[in-house]
Amino acid sequence: MREITYLEAVREAMSQEMRKNDDVFILGEDIGVYGGAFGVTRGMIEEFGPDRVRNTPISEAGIAGAAVGSALTGMRPILELQFSDFITIALDQLVNQAAKIRYMYGGKGKVPIVVRTPSGSGTGAAAQHSQSLEAWVAHIPGLKVVQPSTAYDAKGLLKAAMDDDNPVIFYEHKLLYKTSDEVPEEAYSIPLGKADIKREGKDVTIVATAIMVHRALEAAKELEKDGISVEVVDPRTLVPLDEETIIKSVSKTGRVVVVHEAVKRGGYGGEIVSMIAESEAFDYLDAPIKRLGGAPSPVPYNPELEKSHAPQVADIIRAVKETLNHL
Repeated sequence: MREITYLEAVREAMSQEMRKNDDVFILGEDIGVYGGAFGVTRGMIEEFGPDRVRNTPISEAGIAGAAVGSALTGMRPILELQFSDFITIALDQLVNQAAKIRYMYGGKGKVPIVVRTPSGSGTGAAAQHSQSLEAWVAHIPGLKVVQPSTAYDAKGLLKAAMDDDNPVIFYEHKLLYKTSDEVPEEAYSIPLGKADIKREGKDVTIVATAIMVHRALEAAKELEKDGISVEVVDPRTLVPLDEETIIKSVSKTGRVVVVHEAVKRGGYGGEIVSMIAESEAFDYLDAPIKRLGGAPSPVPYNPELEKSHAPQVADIIRAVKETLNHL
């Protein structure tokens, strides 16, 4: 199987869907000739033209409103927000319109939009361009939330998101764009709400999202040198959440560390922790659940401070050892 980058996998998924379905189009800032802030849509305007790869004014509320309106007329828009931080400007359209319309109209109106947006820190983009705000939208009934960690998952999950008749917020971590993976050339779909066990183990479970999946896998390799067997579970989608896979893993290992990049306070990890505590897995726990997240501060611009803001491999290793040493 050929190997492509995460960025190429996202582009390929959109291109394949647009060739198949004329109702699919992309809209966003600088997505045409420029190819988007991170180059994801580069070359697509040459194939599909400016009507289907639509540059927009710098108005996230207007872009989201246009996406919602076009979806109600039967189109299937893919909205690109340059940075996930800018979703704050589009929240009224997404939270009060996209998420509510199908319910308020008794299922007669549907809003099949995909909101693609780069998230996370690590690129020196500072406080207004580096946040992880997925917990905000995960709180809203009617919105589905996806966080792929690999190129393979990105392509398959984006296909599923584009096929869904509900609004989907699709987070693409900026540091993952250049990572590579084996990805089938043909179109394929990964069901939303199905977690993936990235590494099997027996001593402790790490539930990690986005870039933290890769750091958890690095930590697992280091811990293996000390005879510690780590299982890494990637939820892949936060809403819907595959509770069954997480519960089964925690019940097997008896210990769990939950890690995400978003600020720990109010982060989605708290939802995973409470779900575990309320499930049958609680009876199998041999140690308190450990939770890692970002520091309670804006993301710093300084590279070293930025690095210290989010959990790193060493932090995950320390958390695993702490839970194993708990008596």
